[in-house]
Amino acid sequence: MSVERMVVLAAAAGLSLAAVMPAQAQQSLGGNAVPGVCMMSRQEVIGTSKVGQAADARLKQLAENARQQLDKDREPLRKDIQAFQSKAGSMSEAERKKQGQALQERMQHFQQKAHDLGERVQLTRGKVMQRIGNDAEPVVQQVYKQHHCGLLLDRDSVLGGNMSHDITDDVVKGLNAKTKTISFNLEPLPKNNGK
Repeated sequence: MSVERMVVLAAAAGLSLAAVMPAQAQQSLGGNAVPGVCMMSRQEVIGTSKVGQAADARLKQLAENARQQLDKDREPLRKDIQAFQSKAGSMSEAERKKQGQALQERMQHFQQKAHDLGERVQLTRGKVMQRIGNDAEPVVQQVYKQHHCGLLLDRDSVLGGNMSHDITDDVVKGLNAKTKTISFNLEPLPKNNGK
């Protein structure tokens, strides 16, 4: 499985770009190093690389902007709902029904907007992770060859053993040398988004 796919799977699982370290670091149980067997933490590569940290900061900024936009839209709607509830008893049935329906439509529009913004943030996260994975792939291949690896394991899945063939730091250094930042905005929703 390519690093790109692993990164996209991490994104799909909702993992942050920040390093997600196991609750307890893998134990070095000693023993002989297995020639050709290398390990790498893709989560640490993403989380500690400069481009991963820049992407995480930008994603947090975009998510905060989306939240602020929703807060700005939510407040007038909340006030109008409260006003409607306080005077609903004094309205005619037809007026109450008309205003209630209008508020319900506004609420549905707000909920759809919140859903769409959430989808856009997740879509953006996935595409950014894929971009970083694409940048990391040649670095992983280069480091893999330099270390004469014959098999690359996900370090985060290793329970213990001789951890001397961990290439994570070298991959982070290579990725940092290749790219330090990333620019992006919220992705638009696909045109046929189930509608």
